Amino acid sequence: MQIQPLDASFGAIVTGVNLDRMDKPLLSAIHESWLEYGLLIFPEQFLTNEAQITFARNFGELEIDLAAISNLLRDGKVRDDQPDDEVLKVLKGNMGWHMDSTYMPVQATGAVFTAHVVPVQGGETAWADMRAAYDALPASQKEEVNGLKAYHSLYFSQKRAGFGPSANGSYIGYGFNNQEPPLRPLVKIHPETGRPNLVIGRHAYGIEGLSAEASERLLTDLLEFSCQAPRVYQHRWQAGDAVLWDNRCLLHRACSWDLREARVMYHTRIAG
Repeated sequence: MQIQPLDASFGAIVTGVNLDRMDKPLLSAIHESWLEYGLLIFPEQFLTNEAQITFARNFGELEIDLAAISNLLRDGKVRDDQPDDEVLKVLKGNMGWHMDSTYMPVQATGAVFTAHVVPVQGGETAWADMRAAYDALPASQKEEVNGLKAYHSLYFSQKRAGFGPSANGSYIGYGFNNQEPPLRPLVKIHPETGRPNLVIGRHAYGIEGLSAEASERLLTDLLEFSCQAPRVYQHRWQAGDAVLWDNRCLLHRACSWDLREARVMYHTRIAG
């Protein structure tokens, strides 16, 4: 196994492995690298859906076995870019920085993501390192955010972005539920590495003890500060790529593309 670190505060490209042929020593090495780098990119894997699920299970129970992140209809045609298309609303919402499942009772641990059909231009995925972001904060701001908590809601983030679900929409989507929004600390200690990192992104709002305006201002400032070089990496997908990332310490987002072009990705979410 060869590891080439990215030109960023995190992430690495991993070659010389077949993810559908794992043994314990190789799995241990991948797990150790995952914790160190946060994001591992495996080019030219061409995993089947079944192999993707099997690989992801090496890192814990699964919250979502497999979900198509796609702008194709069941008949294979590209969806029309209509403002009331509920699936496209979620795809567009995911272009904002976020962590997966912070709006659920338990935040996801990580994810495996594979590229099957990619557009000619655009459609990249970007990640941002919330460990390095916390480390780079001035001491006074670390003191400010330590102990603060914010609510997280997919309803809130979709509505704020202009992509709220229609009242009579047929598509509800994972995470649209009637549960009380969870209240999460802005700073979390990683359970395996012990490193502190920020827990922010588009789902976060309503910091406890602050006015709505002050909360929004602080969250916006933190996000803008955090998602700057060298703490960001944007991956240009090639069909067959597979990635494994640590959702406990990285934000991610999809990048825009011409929605007349097909983009088909598969997502497996590792439970927290």
